[in-house]
Amino acid sequence: MKNDIIRLTIPSKPDYISVVRLTSSSIASKLGLSIDEIEDIKVSLSEACTNALTRTDEINIKFEIFDDRFVIIVDNVALPEHNEDTLIRESNLGILIMKSLMDEVNFTEKGVEMIKHLKDGNR
Repeated sequence: MKNDIIRLTIPSKPDYISVVRLTSSSIASKLGLSIDEIEDIKVSLSEACTNALTRTDEINIKFEIFDDRFVIIVDNVALPEHNEDTLIRESNLGILIMKSLMDEVNFTEKGVEMIKHLKDGNR
């Protein structure tokens, strides 16, 4: 599974986030990640997809597998903001969760890139 790319597009509806979670779990399991690491990925991915729900009609997710890392990119995720608005605070909490569970989290104008590093035994 080295250097593979898997793309998934779901309707922007909460019911389909479970499909994304199952897909990520299956890929991460094939990479030999631990149950805890798989759960971290599923929670982070759920937060990213939830963040994108109101921004688009469909959510595009790209899973990239490299020798040393598993990269997940979710389009239309909002950047962290500083505001007292409840929705923004909840969005920022989701971002904090992603950052605490993944090895790297990078925001771009397109969305979010989340990375889980693979150990030598995970390939």
